[in-house]
Amino acid sequence: MSLTDILSPSDIAAALRDCQAPDSFSPKKFFQISGMSKKSSSQLKEIFRILDNDQSGFIEEDELRYFLQRFECGARVLTTSETKTFLAAADHDGDGKIGAEEFQEMVQS
Repeated sequence: MSLTDILSPSDIAAALRDCQAPDSFSPKKFFQISGMSKKSSSQLKEIFRILDNDQSGFIEEDELRYFLQRFECGARVLTTSETKTFLAAADHDGDGKIGAEEFQEMVQS
C-alpha cells in the first residue's frame, strides 16, 4: 500500500506546494491540505506504518527530517528547526520519538 492509496495525489501535491520554502512547514496545515485530518483511525495507522521507514513502531527524528519525501521523492527535507518543532508538538511522552497514537492524536487534533 502507498500513501496515494489513502490520500489524493492532487491533495498531496497541494500540501507539498504549500511548504516548499525552508521553514514554512506546518504539520497542522499539511495534515489539513493533504486530507490526512479527515481520515479514519485505521487509515491514519496505515499512513503511520508507511511513514515509519524502519518499521520500528516509531517515527524518530531522522525519519521526520525526510517526512515530505515519503509523500514525493523530490520533496525537500525538513530543516532542523522544523523537525524539532514537529517532534515537540507530537511527542507527548517525551521519549524523543513519535508513536502511532501520538501521531494519530496530532493529526486529528
